[in-house]
Amino acid sequence: MKHDQEVRYSRQMILPGVGKAGQEKLLNAKVLVIGAGGLGSPLLLYLAAAGIGTIGIIDDDRVELHNLQRQIIHETASVGDAKVDSARESLIDLNPEIKIHCHQKRLTESNAYDIIKEYDIVADGSDNFMTRFLVNDKCYKLKKTLVSAAILRFEGQLSTFRAHEVEENLPCYRCIYPDVPPEGTAPRCSEAGILGSVAGVMGCWQATEVLKEILGVGKSLAGSLLVFDALSAASRTIAVSPDPECQCCGVDHKAI
Repeated sequence: MKHDQEVRYSRQMILPGVGKAGQEKLLNAKVLVIGAGGLGSPLLLYLAAAGIGTIGIIDDDRVELHNLQRQIIHETASVGDAKVDSARESLIDLNPEIKIHCHQKRLTESNAYDIIKEYDIVADGSDNFMTRFLVNDKCYKLKKTLVSAAILRFEGQLSTFRAHEVEENLPCYRCIYPDVPPEGTAPRCSEAGILGSVAGVMGCWQATEVLKEILGVGKSLAGSLLVFDALSAASRTIAVSPDPECQCCGVDHKAI
C-alpha cells in the first residue's frame, strides 16, 4: 500500500476488523451500483471514499433539475449530462485512484448476466420492481451478494441477500416480494415524493452494509429486512425466512 493511501484511509484502518488487511480487501473489491440517483448518489460517494478499488455504475438516464433535491452526486452544471458521466466526475474528484466503469444503459435480461458477473457485490438502488427482480435473479444465479435498498416519501427499506449460500438457509428478494404489487399500491418517488435526506440516510446505510460484507465484520442483514421511518425517527429489523415456493430460489425453481 502506498504512503498516500495509508494517509487517506488512516481513520478507517485504525478500526477493529479493518486494519491494513481490511483496507486491501476494499481496494481489491469490485462493486456494481445500479442507479446513480437518490440512493446511488451517497452510496457511490461513500464507496469511493472508503477505497473500493473498482466501482461499476449502470444508469441510462440524464441529469434533470428535479433530481438535484436528493441526487447529491450531481451538480446544477451537470443537468443534461448522462448520470454515469456526471457521477464518474464526482467520484474521480473525490478519489482519483479508484477505477470507475460506466454502463450507460438500462439493465435488461439480455445484458444483466454479462455485466453482473464482472463484480463481487451488487448494490441495487433502482426504482422499479422489474429491475429489482432481474437483479435478484441474476445475482442468485451468479452467486453474488446483493445489497438492496428502496425509498419512498419518509421511509426506507434495506436488506442483504445471499440465498445462494444454501447452507445458511437465507431468503432472496423474491421471498419477500414474490410479485409486482398491484397498481397504485407502490407508487414511484415521481408520484409519491421523497424527502431528499431519507435517500441520503438509506444510501449511506446501504454503503455501510456493502463495506461490512466485504470486510466480514459485524452482523449481516442477510435474513433480515431493515425498515426506517424518518417521521418517527425509528428503525426496526424484521426477520425474513426463505420461501420454499419462491420463483427464484425455491426448491422447484432454483434460479430463473
